[in-house]
Amino acid sequence: MQVEIKIDSSYTDPKIIILTASMTEDVSRIVKTLSENTSQIISGYKDEKIEILDPGDLIRVYANSGKIIAVTNKGEYILRLRLYELEKQLPSNKFIRISNSEIINLKKVNNFDLSFTGTICVKLSNGTTTYVSRRYVAKLKKILGI
Repeated sequence: MQVEIKIDSSYTDPKIIILTASMTEDVSRIVKTLSENTSQIISGYKDEKIEILDPGDLIRVYANSGKIIAVTNKGEYILRLRLYELEKQLPSNKFIRISNSEIINLKKVNNFDLSFTGTICVKLSNGTTTYVSRRYVAKLKKILGI
């Protein structure tokens, strides 16, 4: 693979062009990586104030009573995003959807308990215990290499 960078002051934003004979797995991976790095800001509401949330600080994000709640070590924040929008925005190598109503940060997982039949128990760094729904068990096992 060849990499070429041209410095041109007429461009205000970087422009990336990929020239290839065919769409390969490497090219797809590069495109996915580049698109993941263009994430938007995640803002959360707490005590009538808005705070900017660093995705790395998120432990879990879940839906409860029609609200989307983000949990960090600093507390819980209400988000104005839907879970599917947040799932697209967060890096897929660090966050995984474990049910229709929850996304977890893989870096904040203490352990996975596989002793439950048909599901997986997840212990998070803040002491929370949650469960992977049956629908998402196969996807998680694939990511974990089980």
